[in-house]
Amino acid sequence: MQHDAVRPAIRFAPWVAVCALLVCGAAAAQRREPADFPSRTVRIIVSAPPGGGVDIVARLIADRLQQTWGHPVVVENRPGAGGNLGAEAVAQAAPDGYTLLAAQPAPLTTNVALYRKLNFDPSAFEPIAIMTTIPNALVVRTDLPVNSVQELIAYAKANPGKVNFGSQGIGTTPHLTAELFARQTGTQLTHVPYRGTAATVNDVVAGHLDLLFMQIDAVREHYQANKLKMLAVTTAERVPAVAEVPTLIETGVPGFRSDTWNALAAPPKTPPALVTKLNQAVNDVLQRRDVAAHLQALNMQPIGGTPAAMRQFLKDETDRWGEVIRAANITAN
Repeated sequence: MQHDAVRPAIRFAPWVAVCALLVCGAAAAQRREPADFPSRTVRIIVSAPPGGGVDIVARLIADRLQQTWGHPVVVENRPGAGGNLGAEAVAQAAPDGYTLLAAQPAPLTTNVALYRKLNFDPSAFEPIAIMTTIPNALVVRTDLPVNSVQELIAYAKANPGKVNFGSQGIGTTPHLTAELFARQTGTQLTHVPYRGTAATVNDVVAGHLDLLFMQIDAVREHYQANKLKMLAVTTAERVPAVAEVPTLIETGVPGFRSDTWNALAAPPKTPPALVTKLNQAVNDVLQRRDVAAHLQALNMQPIGGTPAAMRQFLKDETDRWGEVIRAANITAN
């Protein structure tokens, strides 16, 4: 009887050993993965249309990573739903480093407050690095009867709800920046959403829109050609490319700051060692002189940093802009 009692355990012992070997083998493979990575094509999914800031940076980084790794790094644009389509695709991808997300702020921070339901959890992405920041500027049509921020505030207060502003869509950085401006200055502005940057800027130049908060690379040439007026930049310090333009803080709007930025992230549950390797590779690219010069010519500042710093930054941005969204009762559904 004693032998019969132990026989089942003996019979299952080989299967236990096999399972243990499989688990150990998987763990060993995961430990080897960073050293072997990459061994095939890496995809960077951009959650915005081609030609914008995040797309430009993603393609630049992809090119340099391909040179470093000796394997293809391809960029695939998957815009739509405020960046949610691209983010969702990466959220559902295998956490093996071969599918990455290059995103504007919305899908990583503000969309969680804008949309009633998302098919992914923005906070679950594994941060790799903030790639660049781009300063924003406040511009107005040339025939708007204001020449300073304080004159704009006075004009808007004298014409409540009659001053309009454009953006690339509900919940985008230009939209939320204007809402923050209205909140801090006690003005009422009317939002006119568009579907892209070019159309929005063109309508300010044509005089169909009163004002716009937009990344400086999209409006600087028009400003220098006197096709619109630039009243301020929204950074903590003046922007060298337009050093004559004051910051909003200088003009009397305390603490006002709004940058456009873009980031690189990996699918949820990507192993920490692999995240570290990706982070180091991206930082190496951003620190190259030729890359920094290329970005600075586009008024972009390379950032980089640690995954932990990016995670904290995303949390802070989510909290800050979430408050603006709730105060203005903005929804994207």
